[in-house]
Parts: sequence; structure tokens; C-alpha cells
Amino acid sequence: MSKELSGLETEIENTRDRLAANIDQLLYRAHPKTIAQREVASVKGFFVDARTGEPRTDNILKVVGGVAGVVGFFVLVRHITR
Repeated sequence: MSKELSGLETEIENTRDRLAANIDQLLYRAHPKTIAQREVASVKGFFVDARTGEPRTDNILKVVGGVAGVVGFFVLVRHITR
């Protein structure tokens, strides 16, 4: 009986340790600073090639073109409504 209890206690302790590790990982991943670092890395990855460190001009031009298009649209709408 005590052998079964000892095995059960060990299993409970192992489960508790795994649960604590999972909670620690979730707290780390949900921390605002960690989220901000992930997002910055994601944006950098979109505009900079990770292997070479060179800027990705195709993606930069797409974003600049999109911004220019939106600004042009608002200028045109404002000009028409006046």
C-alpha cells in the first residue's frame, strides 16, 4: 500500500512540476514586453532578409505604394468634396 501511495505521490509531484512549467511558459509568452519583441521581430522579418541583413526592397516598395495610394485617394476625395 505504501508503495502504491509513493508512486501516486511521485506522479502527482511530476504533474505539478509540468503544470508549473506550462504556466511559467504561458506567463512569459503573454507578457507585453515579450509580445512587443515578437511583433518587432515579425515586422523586421518582413522588411529585412534574415540571412543577408539586406533590406527587402520589394516589400518596402509595396508598403510605400500602398501608403501613397491611400494618401492619394484621400487627397482626391477631399479635392472633389470642396
